[in-house]
Parts: sequence; C-alpha cells; structure tokens
Amino acid sequence: MIRFLTGGESHGDVLIGVIEGVPANLYFDKDYIDKELSRRQKGYGRSSRMDIEKDKVVVLSGINQGYTTGNPISIMIENRGKNIPLTEVKRPRPGHADLAGALKYNQTGARNILERASARETAMRVAIGGICKLFLAEFDIYIYSHVIQIGEIKSVKNYYNNLRVDELVKADRSSIRVVDKNSEKKMIDIVKKVKAHGDTLGGVVEIIGTSIPIGLGSHAHWDRKLDGKIAQSMMSIPGIKGVEFGLGFDSASKLGSRFHDPIAYDGDYYRMSNNAGGIEGGISNGEDIVVRLAMKPIPTLKKPLQTVDMESKEEVLAQFERSDTCAVPSASIVAEAMLAYVLANEMMIKFGGDSMEEVRNNYDYYINSLINR
Repeated sequence: MIRFLTGGESHGDVLIGVIEGVPANLYFDKDYIDKELSRRQKGYGRSSRMDIEKDKVVVLSGINQGYTTGNPISIMIENRGKNIPLTEVKRPRPGHADLAGALKYNQTGARNILERASARETAMRVAIGGICKLFLAEFDIYIYSHVIQIGEIKSVKNYYNNLRVDELVKADRSSIRVVDKNSEKKMIDIVKKVKAHGDTLGGVVEIIGTSIPIGLGSHAHWDRKLDGKIAQSMMSIPGIKGVEFGLGFDSASKLGSRFHDPIAYDGDYYRMSNNAGGIEGGISNGEDIVVRLAMKPIPTLKKPLQTVDMESKEEVLAQFERSDTCAVPSASIVAEAMLAYVLANEMMIKFGGDSMEEVRNNYDYYINSLINR
C-alpha cells in the first residue's frame, strides 16, 4: 500500500513530501519529476508568481544510486517566494477557506489558513504523482489530460467526440492545454477579456488513464470502490467542485440500452464502447479510465466581493492576494498526479511486493491467468 503526506505553506521556506510503500529498485528519474513540476507552472492565465517559482525536487531520503530503496522517500521543493512581506487577512474572501478555517482554528485572521489552503501545496502532489507515474510506466500504464472547457467555451474534441487518445500528447504544446486549435484561440481570448475586467474563470478538464488492468478496486466494500477513491482524490484538489466518470451526468438522460457498454470477447473480454469510463461496480474493467473535473472560478478577485471585517464586523470588500485569472490548465496536471497516486496504490494492493521484481512477477502471473478465463 502506498500513502503520502505533504507539509509546508505557500510562503514558507519549503514544501515537504513523504511517500511510503514504493517498492525497491524503481528507477527514480529526477529530471522527469522536475519536468512534471514545470508542466504544472505553465498555462495561460497564471499569475506573476509563476515567474518567481522554478520548482525542482531535492531528494532527502529513500533513493540510492538512482533507485528506490523500499524505505520512505522524502523530497523537498524550495519556495522562492518565501521572502515576500505578508499582511494579516482580516477581510476574508468569499469562496476561500479564509473565514471557515479561521473560525474552526480560533484565529483572529486568515493568514495561517490561506497559507496552507493555497494551491501552492499541489506542487508537492505533482512531485509525488511523478514518482507514481514512474511506477505505473513499468506496466505501460499512462495518464493524460487536457482542457475541454474554459468558462462557456467548449473544445470540439473530447474522449467521446472526435478525439484520438494519441492526440493527447499535443496538449502540452498549447498554452491552455487544449487539443483543438480553434477552441484554444477562443479560450485565450475569453481569459484575456475576463482578466481585463478583474474577474476569474473556471472550466472542465478531462483525465484519461490507459492500459489499466481489469480488477483494480472492489465491489465488496464502500471504501474500496475504485471510482470512490478517485473521486475523493480529485475533490481534494483546490477549486474542484464536480467529478464525473465516463458520460457522467449525461447518463441520467439516456436509456439503459443506449448507455451501457456491450461486452465482447476476442481472446480477452472487452467493451464495445466505454460510456462507463472504465469502471463498473467499483472495479476497473480494462477500458480507459475517463474522469472529468469541474473547477470553479478562482475566488480571489481584483474587483472583490462583499465580506465582513473580522475585527470591526463592518461590511467591507474582500482582501486581494496575488492570484491567477484561470488555473484550469494547471489543475489538469494536479489531477494527473492524483489519478497516478490512486492507481499506483491500487496496483500495490493487488500485486504488492517489496521490490519491483516481485510486483512485476505478481502482475505478470495475474495477467496470464486472465487469458482464456
């Protein structure tokens, strides 16, 4: 079983991550993880902070001569924005954790809350997810993402409409991580327009996992269902307000005969469509796992909303902290990391061993046993 913990604040000295349960003898490609961090920092609509942060991981433990040891892996990312002068936040921002967190933890202001609630923490999740991706790649499991909506502008390409999975590698070539070029221009234009008005935008991202083996997750217990675990991990990402699998909410308007995926057999079982998004009964069915996330507009506005001063209790305008106009492209990278973590953990639950060789042998035995079953 794999689990991880992060520590650190937005303007603290460093972010810290510890991940345990990664088997020994996995090649630790630091350059790959640094590239993952770079992907998170890109995206049209990000703030000037992205010019400050140049994230790189520093390995503190669990790696020897480029390979995992089986011990807990601890890594660090330096915060280069740590010397920025900070003021207390007495005018909580609607939509943030400011007020709820300050009241919960008996704080007179929201600074201690927003420093941890900040999406800066997700940089460490991307680094942890990078380790999980390296593990999954040993089994030819890969995770992709792209933006399919910004504000009211929708891409004409998604998993269920005109998209080939091999096109997803093109998403990183787009400043807003959209595959369709016509939609890209429209999305950039709307971000420009909204930024000029001091407002913010949300959107929708689509995450796809490929080559997923049958049998991850479980139907037997509510807390072991694969879609339940994935949904929880996605909802933990700051700003995410909705999660769907496959056709998701559209399934509510379809007849069962038009929604469910017919089963066929050609040496292996497979589905003739994938409306379920690769999961049935809480168990992976061998098809691509398809997840979509709805991200709300960022709550920090240059034209702030009404709030209440925590000292005077008078009606005032919310405090402004440096913020993005649109962080949907970055959220897609964080979502990849969280899906990678859940899938890596499920692989270890099912095929676990102390070394990569043991996990590989267990995996190969299982896959071979499925043939002609």
